[in-house]
Amino acid sequence: MGREIVFTGKRKFELADYDDSPITPNEVRGPTLATLVSPGTELAWADGGDFPVRPGYAAVFEAEEIGSAVSGIKPGDRLLCMGAHRSTQKFDTRYAVKLPVGMAPEKAVVARLMGVTMTTLMTTTARPGDKVIICGAGPVGYLAAHQCRIAGYEVTLVEPDEKRRAQALRSGIVNTLPTMPVGDPAYVGSVALVIDCSGHEQAVLDGCKVVRKRGEVVLVGVPWKANTAILAQEILHAIFFNFAVLRSGWEWEVPLLARAFVWEELYEGYNNASHSTFTGLVKALKWLSEGRIPVDGLVRSLNPSDPSAVYGALLNREIDEPFVVLDWSGAK
Repeated sequence: MGREIVFTGKRKFELADYDDSPITPNEVRGPTLATLVSPGTELAWADGGDFPVRPGYAAVFEAEEIGSAVSGIKPGDRLLCMGAHRSTQKFDTRYAVKLPVGMAPEKAVVARLMGVTMTTLMTTTARPGDKVIICGAGPVGYLAAHQCRIAGYEVTLVEPDEKRRAQALRSGIVNTLPTMPVGDPAYVGSVALVIDCSGHEQAVLDGCKVVRKRGEVVLVGVPWKANTAILAQEILHAIFFNFAVLRSGWEWEVPLLARAFVWEELYEGYNNASHSTFTGLVKALKWLSEGRIPVDGLVRSLNPSDPSAVYGALLNREIDEPFVVLDWSGAK
């Protein structure tokens, strides 16, 4: 018997019991150490989900039960998986990544949010040294700015919230702006890539206005609601006359698992066979463990025993830190 967070109705958050099935030969199971809250997605589910909703998609757990066909994992190993907010995790080992030695669970779960931008970096035509603009300094945007910096791009982060800009500046993101640099000759026509992490249509329109010819505007932030009265024609006009490429930031554009190169796949467009969701997560864990992406002081750790308090604090904007982690070690 375990415990899990369930959204039972609109803005109704409960901790419920669940029963788990026996593990298969390829699976490993163990107690959850930490799970990561994705505020934008989870609060959107809480307002309009197909209830009941069992949220969460990033967890670190400790291996306890090991399937008979599993190799390379021993009891006590800590693993990152795409698990929900629940007290235990059970996963096929192909879909679990071992943490670097000594890495704290509350830091490791942040790697999951890096996965979206890892896909963008695997698929973009922009090259190191090019100008990149990140729109929005929430959890995903903050990480995206650092990922692009590590990859060698010239990064500018656009964020209207002064507190978030200050957090980014302190972390080493030197170029931050409160608004998109539309009309600024230092940017217009020379930006190779705009990654919108805000889901705001004005940011997308402005991105299409500043990119260079054939520059990309990638939609990473989910447009959960309309924020303006902008017409589609305005965005179409900017795309057409600026020769911009507007595309989805679909995280699952690359395979879940890396595989050997297959010639036939070249004709189907899958010429990135060595890149995958899980190679991206391995890289994300490495960068975090090496301290290349600062998260110290930016993680709020909460107890999941009272889900209403956790999500109530998020709804009321009472949490300043960009990363909210649930500590399951003391949950009841």
